[in-house]
Amino acid sequence: MHLKPSKIFFSGIAGSGVSAIACFMADKGHIITGSDRAFDMDPLHPLKKTFQSRGITIVPQDGNGIDATFDFAVFSTAVEPDKPEVIKAMSLGVPVKTRPEYLAEITAAFSTIAVSGTSGKSTTSGMLTFLMQRIGLQPNFIGGGRVKQFKSFSNPGNSLTGNSNYLVIEACESDGTIVNYRPQHSIILNLALDHHAVNETAKMFEVLVKNTKDKIILSADDTNLAGTADNTMITFSIHSPSDFRAEGICYKPFSTEFSVHGTGFHLSLPGEYNLYNALSCIALLCGIGVSLNAIAEILHEFQGIERRFDVHLNDGERIVIDDYAHNPHKISSMMKTVRQLKENICYIFQPHGFGPTRLMKNEYIEAFIQNLRDQDHLILLPIYYAGGTAGKDISSRDLAEGISAVGKSVEVVEHREDILKRSHEYKAYIIFGARDETLSDFAKQLTDVLSASK
Repeated sequence: MHLKPSKIFFSGIAGSGVSAIACFMADKGHIITGSDRAFDMDPLHPLKKTFQSRGITIVPQDGNGIDATFDFAVFSTAVEPDKPEVIKAMSLGVPVKTRPEYLAEITAAFSTIAVSGTSGKSTTSGMLTFLMQRIGLQPNFIGGGRVKQFKSFSNPGNSLTGNSNYLVIEACESDGTIVNYRPQHSIILNLALDHHAVNETAKMFEVLVKNTKDKIILSADDTNLAGTADNTMITFSIHSPSDFRAEGICYKPFSTEFSVHGTGFHLSLPGEYNLYNALSCIALLCGIGVSLNAIAEILHEFQGIERRFDVHLNDGERIVIDDYAHNPHKISSMMKTVRQLKENICYIFQPHGFGPTRLMKNEYIEAFIQNLRDQDHLILLPIYYAGGTAGKDISSRDLAEGISAVGKSVEVVEHREDILKRSHEYKAYIIFGARDETLSDFAKQLTDVLSASK
């Protein structure tokens, strides 16, 4: 990498995408200062200590931390343009970039592998980086999810600095900037409703394909990707014919066994959706010259991403799992996977953001109607609000009304403490939702209450 050493300011540095870039650039020798409203609200925030341990300066998010000595400032897309730091940077003439714009610049300096799709990007990019590291390819990584085996006192787990020219990134379609990436290789995992209508996202993926210099890895099972596919791509699948098709599949409660071209694999993650993630990694690695046997020897070592099917309690009687599932496709995939764990399950879902909930309202309702068994129960928490100017014209009650209309068991609970008081009602709890780190804390609280009552 030949990016000139710079003095960089990051606003919204605690966010999953910004934190990865900030830590990565600090590792590459740049001088980093950052701010976040999360640190202003909680001065003892653990991520603040992680940043400071690696030499990153943290300042209040009031504009006073920016001066004319910075080469440029990078802003999270969650930071509104009327915030003091944006105004201060502009007034000083400090060049301003959004996180996706800066990530596109960084990727141009590497042989980048872009992992895209509406579901599975975090797990797949983390798994791919882990496998490449174990094989000895010394990859770089800028992700969103925190890889459990990369996490340390000084590393949140969502970035890795290697000595090769490989860089693995999550290429997210949410803000449309995926069209600015020009990677060496691309993985397209799937296509479903999430931040945009399916046809809008499909157009972005088609641009990504055109911008990819070499290999394109694509799911042959996803009918929404049929218009993107052509015979030059490397395909993977579970059901359809493809270049890398899983056979002899055995789904277990917390793992999966399968084979590809006669080579046996053990994946230490459950569910069909994680099998797809693994197959895409296998296809990409074989595409750049790694043998199936070399991958099979180490795949089982990958422990996953934080808040992706995190098992907080499994004592043979009770189960508590925390998961990041937040769009209808992810929720359906997760619910299909966990139903084999217990005869009846209490699902606790916190929708994230008023805009996404409004966009996906009907699909949310349909996902729960299709996957809630008669003996299951769904608790909806209030919509997670991270700040900003979103219109609050929808609530969790709108979802509950649609789900209960067909006789499914659902309720809205305003306060998490009320769930803890009733924890004896179920043996299995699945907590899920995006962006809110306190959901993981809630899973720990629920685990403690259940463990104490045994």
